[in-house]
Amino acid sequence: MLRKNRLFTPGPTPILPSAQTAMASFAMHHRTAGFRALYSRVLADMKDFIGTKNDVLVLASSGTGVMEGAVSNLTSPGDKVLVLSAGKFGERWSDLAKAFGCVVEVVSAPYGETFSLDEIRGKLTADVRVVYMQATESSTGARHDVETVARLVRESGGDALLVIDGITGLGTTRFDVDGWGIDVIIGGSQKALMIPPGLAYCAVSERAWKRMETGKSPRYYFDFRKERKAAAKGESAFTPATSLFAALAAALDFIRQMGRTRTQKKGPRSIDIDILLFGNSTVDTKGLSIPHPGLQERRFVLEPLAEIAPGVRHPTLKKTIQELSDALPPGQVVRKLS
Repeated sequence: MLRKNRLFTPGPTPILPSAQTAMASFAMHHRTAGFRALYSRVLADMKDFIGTKNDVLVLASSGTGVMEGAVSNLTSPGDKVLVLSAGKFGERWSDLAKAFGCVVEVVSAPYGETFSLDEIRGKLTADVRVVYMQATESSTGARHDVETVARLVRESGGDALLVIDGITGLGTTRFDVDGWGIDVIIGGSQKALMIPPGLAYCAVSERAWKRMETGKSPRYYFDFRKERKAAAKGESAFTPATSLFAALAAALDFIRQMGRTRTQKKGPRSIDIDILLFGNSTVDTKGLSIPHPGLQERRFVLEPLAEIAPGVRHPTLKKTIQELSDALPPGQVVRKLS
């Protein structure tokens, strides 16, 4: 008998059944008309999923591969870059930039917290070429204010590009990629797209494409220009992960039918908190949907109130489950989550 594994992790997430079926049954050569049609459809659907008119690339790699490409394609040795770091994946931006010879300035915050906007403003000097940050720091659960950082970058008066690691944010968090002026936003297949690890994707602005023409860092497999040229013909520059593309097509079909906005919260101060996925808590997910006063489009996922782990403290909100429960107006426990 088949057992269904249940993953309560930030990613990989449980695999969508239709994607699993598509992946298991797929057999098609990648240089055929049939696969080119599938490839082109997936790239078009990815624009809708991300919410952008910019060109989208999908590569066979982990998300870190495309993070590396966002450094090697956009910088030259000696370029000054600004990294916003508040966790393990923010630190990865620093490591990547140093590996390609960049001069790295860092705005840091303690794990579980976010950045000082005044400090970011002070570091955005005219010689900063790229700003790198996470939308959501998976290692802590903190969500950063991408919209405001994007505005600060635009107002700085320089020509800095903004690159966002949205690997755990895309599909779960609202982004106005084009409206905010995000130059590169990166995602991974194993998160909100509900398929296995192995594909990474990014949307790239025209400003970023122009920067690539002057970049002097070495690149080969992650040369985004090669991928863009091949994608215009419905192909990848190198052998793609064909079965994962079939799974991705099925996942995008599902998301289209369900409606993209049902998978993410809308509003300028949206927040999703899963109390269950941090620290060494043994709380499990049979949660309730509970509005919290003072936040728009809000939902906390809690085990029936404070009976299980009243003293467990959320790393970002700095409140215990008991304190969150006490803050709720009477009668505001609205429904069980499916």
